Amino acid sequence: MERLGTGIGWRPAIAEAVEAMAGIEWVEVVAENVCPGHLPDSLLRLRERGVAVVPHGVGLGLGGAERPDPVRLAALAERAEALRSPLVTEHIAFVRAGGERTASRGLEAGHLLPVPRTREGLAVLCENVRIAQDQLPVPLAVENIAALFSWPGEELTEGQFLYELADRTGVRLLIDVANLHTNHVNQGEDPAAALDALPLEALAYVHVAGGFERDGVWHDSHAHPVPEPVLAVLAELASRVRPPGVLLERDERFPSAAELEAEVAKIRRTVAVAGRDRVPVGAEVRPGPVPAPGAGAATGPVADEAARTRLALGQTALLSALVAGTPAPEGFDRGRLRVQSRMLTAKRGSVVASLAPELEQILGDTYRPRFLRYAAGRPLTGGYRADALAFALHTLREEPPAERAVRRALRDWWIERSGRASLVGRPWARWARVARFALLGR
Repeated sequence: MERLGTGIGWRPAIAEAVEAMAGIEWVEVVAENVCPGHLPDSLLRLRERGVAVVPHGVGLGLGGAERPDPVRLAALAERAEALRSPLVTEHIAFVRAGGERTASRGLEAGHLLPVPRTREGLAVLCENVRIAQDQLPVPLAVENIAALFSWPGEELTEGQFLYELADRTGVRLLIDVANLHTNHVNQGEDPAAALDALPLEALAYVHVAGGFERDGVWHDSHAHPVPEPVLAVLAELASRVRPPGVLLERDERFPSAAELEAEVAKIRRTVAVAGRDRVPVGAEVRPGPVPAPGAGAATGPVADEAARTRLALGQTALLSALVAGTPAPEGFDRGRLRVQSRMLTAKRGSVVASLAPELEQILGDTYRPRFLRYAAGRPLTGGYRADALAFALHTLREEPPAERAVRRALRDWWIERSGRASLVGRPWARWARVARFALLGR
C-alpha cells in the first residue's frame, strides 16, 4: 500500500473548502453517506486530481455477536470499487444487538460501543474480521474506538487486544490518537503503553480529532479543535514510526476554511517534528501483502456458536440498559452507563434533526426536550427516517403542540413524508404503483 500522506475527512458542509486546501493528499468519506451511482461532484473532482478517497464504514458492527451482514459488506465493497479506493476501514465496535439468537427484539445503538476485551470476545471479532476481509476487494483496516466504560472481567489491555487481532487476522490498524487520549481520561489507560504494544508494521493510517472534557469525562465530539494532549499522543506515535497517513476528522460545528487548514498544518508539523528523533530502523511502515481469502483462519481459537450466544446475551443486556431503560448488567459502572445513555439519546435527536431539519423548524425550542421525552424507553429499531416519522406521530398523538398552526404543520409534514399524500383518496394511483412494482419485479 502506497503512502497516503496528510488528509482530512470529507463532509458535504466543507466540500468546497477541502477542494481548495493546499497540501491535501487524500480524503476519507463516511461510507454509508455516499451512493456509488451518484457520487458527489466534489469527490469526483478530487479523485480526478489524484487525491485518494477512502470509505470509512460505521455500520458493520464487526465486534457484534453476529457474523457480518452480507448486504452491508457488499455495499461497502461497492463503494470501495466506485471510489477506486486503496483500502476500506471500519471500527472495532458493536452497534446493534438482540434478535433471533437472544429471542428478543433487535436494538440499534446509533453509536459505536466497546467490545469486551476477553479471549472469547477476541475470537468472535477475529472471525468476523476474516469474513469481511474475504468479501472486500481491497485491504481492510479497523479502528480503535473511544469508550466511556469498560466491560467487567476484561483479560487484555487495549494494546494487547489490538496486537492479537492484527497478528491473528493480518488486518491493518487505523489508530485514532484522540480515542487513545479519551480512554486515558475516562478509563486511566496509558496511551504510551498502548502504542508500545501495537504491531506498528500493521499501521494503515492515523485519525486525529478534537473533543472536550466535562465533569471528569472526555467527550470525543469531533466538533472542537484538536487539543494539545491529543497532539502529544500523535507525537508519541510519530516518534516510534512514520505513519503512512494522518487525517483530521471534523464532523460538526465546522470552523472557517482557514482554521481547518491551520489544524491540518499543525498536525503535519507535529508528525514532522516528532519524526526527527525517530530511530531509523523500521521508520518507514511497509504493510505486508494482503492475506489471501481464508488466510490466517486457523490462527488462534475459533469462536463457536456458544461463545457467540454468550456475547449476544451480554451485548443485548448492555444495549437494552442504554437505550430501553432496563437495569444495568452486573459489574458495569452504573454512573458511566447513565452518562452514555444520555449521550446516545442526545446524539439520536441530533441525527434526526439533521435528516429532518423541518421538525426542529416546526417545533422550535421545544424540539429537543420533546425528543428526549419521546426517546426515553423507546429504542431505535427501524433506522433514523422511521424514528423521525414515529417521533412526529407520537408528538401529534401524545403531546400535541398548543398552537394550531404548529399542529397543522407537523401533521402535514408527517403525511407527506409517510407517503400518504400521494395515495389517500386516489385508488388509481395506488393501483398504478402496485402494477408498476409488479412489472419491474420489485
